[in-house]
Amino acid sequence: MTQERYEALAGPLRRRPRLLAALKLGNRALTGLCYVLYPLLLFLLYRAEDGRLLRCVLVPAVSFALLSVFRHVVNAPRPYELGIDPLFGKKRCGHSFPSRHVFSVFVIAMTWGYIVPWMGGALMIAGALLAALRVVGGVHFPRDVFAGALTGVAAGGIGFYLI
Repeated sequence: MTQERYEALAGPLRRRPRLLAALKLGNRALTGLCYVLYPLLLFLLYRAEDGRLLRCVLVPAVSFALLSVFRHVVNAPRPYELGIDPLFGKKRCGHSFPSRHVFSVFVIAMTWGYIVPWMGGALMIAGALLAALRVVGGVHFPRDVFAGALTGVAAGGIGFYLI
């Protein structure tokens, strides 16, 4: 995404403070929702003495660790490091590819989908919305969020359905 394209997208939002505040709130709320729902699932599985609990812990944990190592090695710059003025305040440099926020939402969606398919689908919709917000907010490039989503789905697919 070029600086001009980003400004064409973000410029109208900068002039509407309430809409910008809603976008920022949506970014935080969607992230928080997913991070609350994952431990809730683990708790419910634990209480039910469900044998799938260990897999629901290991698949996301191992996937998250591997993705974090990959991001560290690649160390791709973020849009605001290349001259884009983000809508969302962010200070961290590098580690943009793939988006770990989006990856996490999608691997959590796959984990819920393994147990409760409709909930997994709902979280995938939330993940797509979060991906769009991260791009509009100027903290990720489209390729970052696409790769994060694809990697999250692949990690869940391999972890839950092929192993």
